[in-house]
Amino acid sequence: MTPKGFLVAVGGAEDKGTDLEKGIIDRNRLNFFELGILKSILKLNGKPINNVHVEVITTASMIPDEVSENYRVAFAKLDCNKVGHIAIRNREDTQNPDYLDRIKACDIVMFSGGNQLRLSSIFGGTAFLDILRDRYQNEHFVIAGTSAGAMAMSNPMIYEGNADKSHLKGEVKITTGLGFLRGVVIDSHFDKRGRFNRLAQAVAAQPGAIGIGLGEDTGIIVTNSNDLEVIGSGSVVIIDGKFIDFNNIADIHTGKPLSIENLVVHMMSSGDTFDIEKRTFTGHLAQSDMDHNY
Repeated sequence: MTPKGFLVAVGGAEDKGTDLEKGIIDRNRLNFFELGILKSILKLNGKPINNVHVEVITTASMIPDEVSENYRVAFAKLDCNKVGHIAIRNREDTQNPDYLDRIKACDIVMFSGGNQLRLSSIFGGTAFLDILRDRYQNEHFVIAGTSAGAMAMSNPMIYEGNADKSHLKGEVKITTGLGFLRGVVIDSHFDKRGRFNRLAQAVAAQPGAIGIGLGEDTGIIVTNSNDLEVIGSGSVVIIDGKFIDFNNIADIHTGKPLSIENLVVHMMSSGDTFDIEKRTFTGHLAQSDMDHNY
């Protein structure tokens, strides 16, 4: 059955209309109110923005109060003031009746960044996660996540891997994610942290999965669990392993470099789309760009 809801996976450092950490993103590329990913998330629900109810889940973060306040301020700039903070820190917290009631009532959940293994280990097998999956499947419900929150959406899920060594077998660690999106593996901060080899190794280990590398202040909207559209100011890289021929990952020793033949790679920007099932890319040329093609 095709889900009725939406997934939004963001590569991290999305512009919140506030001062960002130095060195993370070049602010002069951004215009929050024109390109703002958070505004795109709010509009997906279909309600007037001032009526949308958002719950921010900060389980992945080690500074949950600071992160939730940043999102509260950012959403308020967009005229969304119904923003709650679900501060789950352990598996026991997932049984909190107040939290369960709030995720049943809200329109959008937003998973913050941090450590994606905290998300999979704390939410896996819980009633909390079952409710989210049920609402995503059966309602016009939005599940969004940034950085770790984006990576945890998929099955499989990368939880560790040093970019400098990720061309070596065994340096990329993979486990089961939250399972909202299957048949793909998502990586974040993709360009800034040089994670191409990391995602390529994940795809080489299971070529049936499509790798999605999300740049910072860039994301994807997924509808029908299949149709992917890029939003934001940067780029998304798709790594498709379906046509791999030579692949030595099963035969070499741990710590040895990989050899992979015929990886298919697409680079996508805002408005471009990708069909996960058909593995087809469609480029989108904005009117402002077309005006210069004469």
